[in-house]
Amino acid sequence: MKNTNIKKLFKSQVTENIIILIASIVLTYLLVSLYFVNHFFFNTVINGADVSLKARDDVYDIIRSYTKGYELQLIERNGEIEKIIGQDIGMQYNEKKSVSKINQMQNSFKWIRSLLKKQKYYVSDLFVYDKDNLEKKINELHCLNTDIIEPKNVSFKYSNGSYKAIEEIYGNKIYKDRLNEVIEMSILEGETKLDLNKNFCYDNPRYTLSSDKALETKNLLNKYVSTKMTYIFGRENEILDKNIINEWLGVDEKLEAVINEKAIKQYVRGLSKKYDTVGIARKIKTSTGKIVEVKGGFYGWKINCDAEAKALLENIKLGEVLEKEPIYTQKALYRDKDDIGNTYVEINITRQHLWFYKDGKLITQGAIVTGNPNKGNSTKVGIYMLNYKEKGATLRGANYEAEVTYWMPFNGNIGIHDASWRYSFGREIYKRNGTHGCVNTPLYLAKTIFDNIEDGTPIICYEE
Repeated sequence: MKNTNIKKLFKSQVTENIIILIASIVLTYLLVSLYFVNHFFFNTVINGADVSLKARDDVYDIIRSYTKGYELQLIERNGEIEKIIGQDIGMQYNEKKSVSKINQMQNSFKWIRSLLKKQKYYVSDLFVYDKDNLEKKINELHCLNTDIIEPKNVSFKYSNGSYKAIEEIYGNKIYKDRLNEVIEMSILEGETKLDLNKNFCYDNPRYTLSSDKALETKNLLNKYVSTKMTYIFGRENEILDKNIINEWLGVDEKLEAVINEKAIKQYVRGLSKKYDTVGIARKIKTSTGKIVEVKGGFYGWKINCDAEAKALLENIKLGEVLEKEPIYTQKALYRDKDDIGNTYVEINITRQHLWFYKDGKLITQGAIVTGNPNKGNSTKVGIYMLNYKEKGATLRGANYEAEVTYWMPFNGNIGIHDASWRYSFGREIYKRNGTHGCVNTPLYLAKTIFDNIEDGTPIICYEE
């Protein structure tokens, strides 16, 4: 019975203590809440001025004092710190503005949350300053009056067969308008520190080492430079590889890999100049044993520069490794130093004589009549090729029309053909009764040539 009474007494005391504790907490809470009816919460900042736990009427003096000692630190990219001092720009508290509404907004019964979270408030136009003085101070900042280092995107350097990325340059170029804007806002908000870099005051590179575009472009450049083209010119080769291609590659402002198409065209034109044989001077050993130099005409090799440059550009874009001949506009019969070979027609304009060789064997020869030089119709010297051959053709000119049995053009409308209207050939006939440029032959000579010649056969016209 005694033990039971003791337990009841202990339980009663515990309950009483709990009630007292709760009542004390409630009372304390209510008293603190009452305090905050006319005071600001913990951690209360208005436009940078700390007014925590201050009475409403005392806050104005605090704000006035804050403006008198105000300094804004400008933290620059290089670590340098410059200051704008409130007194230098005539910074003052705007007496027309009130902050009492902030206290009214703070529900006194919710003061506990201010212990855990900072209470930051901004009142527009709470501060005033001389804008001309501020502009002057900004213009005097060292960061605006130093040697400008322009920002540069990540770049790429070719070395030892591949490209590597070179780190971007951030530089120190400042956006003046942005700087003015963030300084003004910082002053109005009462901020004491302004990191120019974090507030985007600098002109930054668009692409950096960490950009996805940088990796994409580097891989593309390495793909392009892996191209290897072996151009075949008979027994000779021209190798185009990374050692030349890297000089054609670049990167534009959008970090796009760029291939210099003009350089490609120049390279192909260089191949054309070196290996084309159309119109070049050739040393020809004539049937009379003399060595003559013949140039002109259109027989020979001729690279199609536009088509080959376009193909080469695609080869580089694909990073191909190829052996190939270039694309030709025209091909000769052989790719050796002697691209004529031993099958050809030899026309000696001076001697008015023709020889036709096939596989090194003289098939036929005979006297001819060529163009009349006294009427401006000389048969043009040069090395040509048979365009085609036609049996039974009508030749027409400005003042003539002639039927021929064997027609073999080699230079436009100039060709070899029989001339049934002639009774003699050779000697000086061409000077007084020559052709309009064609090569007239006796019927037998034209027939033998016609029966044995093929399209593309070289035709050599020369004078001694």
